Amino acid sequence: MQGLFSFLGSSSGRITRAVAGIVLIALGLFVVGGTGGAIIAVIGLLPLAAGVFDFCLFAPLAGLPFSGEKLRSALQKKMGR
Repeated sequence: MQGLFSFLGSSSGRITRAVAGIVLIALGLFVVGGTGGAIIAVIGLLPLAAGVFDFCLFAPLAGLPFSGEKLRSALQKKMGR
């Protein structure tokens, strides 16, 4: 589980979250359409915002900090770096 949060807190993880958000928004608006598509697009805003503003929505569920910077720091302390 720690490896997942290490990835999500990294630059690659931030980019992946932002791209996933963009894909969900595009999928909702251009492929699905209608009310369902609008809901998917709104859901896509969460990973997009998480990537852009550097926070991890799932980290608090594992007892880790919400902020990306604090998450990276906490994980480095756990790994003994």
